[in-house]
Amino acid sequence: MRRSVLLIEDEESIRELVTDYFTQSAWQVIEAANGEEALELFNSCPPDLVIVDLMIPKVSGWNVCRQIRYQSTVPIIILTAKSEEENKLLGFELGADDYVTKPFSPRVLVARAETLMKRVDNTVGQEDPIISFGNIKVYERKRLVESGGQPVELSYKEYDVLLHLLRHRNFPLTREHLLNQVWGVDYFGDPRVVDTHIKNLRKKLGADACYIRTVFRIGYKFEVES
Repeated sequence: MRRSVLLIEDEESIRELVTDYFTQSAWQVIEAANGEEALELFNSCPPDLVIVDLMIPKVSGWNVCRQIRYQSTVPIIILTAKSEEENKLLGFELGADDYVTKPFSPRVLVARAETLMKRVDNTVGQEDPIISFGNIKVYERKRLVESGGQPVELSYKEYDVLLHLLRHRNFPLTREHLLNQVWGVDYFGDPRVVDTHIKNLRKKLGADACYIRTVFRIGYKFEVES
């Protein structure tokens, strides 16, 4: 079955170029030229992936990202001319899973989208191991987290950080380690993105966030009693 991507970009020439590359790779592309149109399309035709430019009219890319993440865990790639680290950190804080700065290679953008979606493919049709702590249950292959039976809405990267901490429980992990394992060795952004995701996890896990400990001058660890 063809995957679908909602491409939110106000520059027609960029939309056409990106659409051509995704179409050649067997994706169905849904195009939106502004934030208002994008949210309408997202609700009427939920896509498998969202690519959103931050500088779009009517409803900003920031608010589009925020509203989509409020109701869905669909992977989001932010596309923008803004390269400052603070903008990247804010994008990740809003729940984005990747960040591509203009000018960019459409071929690389497609490759990054494919990599992101492989994580979804790997969860299909397999019996799901469950990891429990406090009131939290983590269903590994479904990428589902529940607290007291209610879903906890995490972005893909937030989930990956949590799962990596769980798999290395009681061992302190450096920010650099988490960056390499979750974002990949080719990520050259600000290590503070790890702190941003930890902050988001703690907020969303509520009282059970106490298991995620800060290790002074090192990083973080998921601490449970032996």
